Amino acid sequence: MSQAFVKENEEQWLHDITPTITALINYLTRENNGVRVYTIKEYIDANTGKNIYHMSNGLTYSTDLNSQWFVV
Repeated sequence: MSQAFVKENEEQWLHDITPTITALINYLTRENNGVRVYTIKEYIDANTGKNIYHMSNGLTYSTDLNSQWFVV
């Protein structure tokens, strides 16, 4: 089986990555064609107590109650 065929099916979704900021940065950088994505601002949401991350790609991310990443 060709390696290109295997890689085609190895898609990863945002909610599938490990709930760490390092994993989020690596995932977003891959999705951004290798252009480094970094944290611009981080704070704790007063209502949920969860960390909120404003990233250099213009989007804001957090984890849900199941520790899965989502776009705020």
